[in-house]
Amino acid sequence: MIKEEFGTLSDGTAVERYTLERGALRVRILTYGCVLQTIEIPDRNGELGNIALGCANLPDYETKSRFFGAVVGRYGNRIADGRFELDGTAYELPRNNGTNSLHGGPDGFDKQVWDAVALDEHTLALSYVSADGEAGYPGTLHATVTYRLTDDSLEIGYRATTDRPTVVNLTNHSYFNLAGEGRGDVHGHIATLAADRYLPVDATQIPLPSAPAPVAGTPFDFRAPRRIGDRLAEPHPQLEIGAGFDHTFVLADAPRPEPAFAARVEDPASGRVLELLTTEPGVQFYTGNFLDGTIPGTSGRAYGAGAGFCLETQHFPDSPNRPDFPATVLRPADEYLSQTVLRFATSQGEV
Repeated sequence: MIKEEFGTLSDGTAVERYTLERGALRVRILTYGCVLQTIEIPDRNGELGNIALGCANLPDYETKSRFFGAVVGRYGNRIADGRFELDGTAYELPRNNGTNSLHGGPDGFDKQVWDAVALDEHTLALSYVSADGEAGYPGTLHATVTYRLTDDSLEIGYRATTDRPTVVNLTNHSYFNLAGEGRGDVHGHIATLAADRYLPVDATQIPLPSAPAPVAGTPFDFRAPRRIGDRLAEPHPQLEIGAGFDHTFVLADAPRPEPAFAARVEDPASGRVLELLTTEPGVQFYTGNFLDGTIPGTSGRAYGAGAGFCLETQHFPDSPNRPDFPATVLRPADEYLSQTVLRFATSQGEV
């Protein structure tokens, strides 16, 4: 494991970068935002390529990043109208996505500097203490995220405890392009999602009261492998709301005590394959619809619409206001635990 200085934030706080390498895998992790800056994996010819979208410097992460590679929290995804009620007390959150609160607000976990400890050569643990009342959330939350490399996978473990009842929903917000970061869009990628239901949303991207809904007969049906661009081209009112996919898919067999298959994405040209396993009940599938070509990546190439896809393993949006959704309440006697595995492989030929 290599530790180095990455830069200094505008407030003078130093940020470090750690490089983990094992076999043919190499990742770079920042203490700022718990960010996965790069993920390098081989193609079918053995050539390493970075498949994670990210920024080359700290100023861009501070001012331009669209949550590239970051851990978002205290609550990933949206909470309607920036408010929820817990045990009879109402809480107000910052509204940074229209009328809603998104990913913990404008100063969420992605904007904080985490403490890092190397547990072994291939494992890095990062921790952050979110004070009671930070961003409007109750309770002092002690959060730890662990990144561990195996021979073919990156394992991400989440753990949190609180001293007061609160809500928690942590996820990593990496954008992937299996052809290589900055190398066009991901519309030619082939995706499979282990979900027969998804959460339709309103115009502000909050799940409808009637959600979830079946994927059968809609562009949201990825139960068998489908080309992302083909599905994006199909007319559907839900695709118009977010200019593409930006929806939670409800995974089968949840809750999952151990990480189980959630998704598989392949780039036919390079042969790179990403398999996703998780303990979470949902995965937010986002196709980079709002990237607009104004953000230069680590390669210097700008990211246009569709330059990456996200598979954010998580509980559902607006769960604190939806008793019909899996609960996101954490109490002092309990421990928040979540696991996600990114497993990498290569295919032998184009599909």
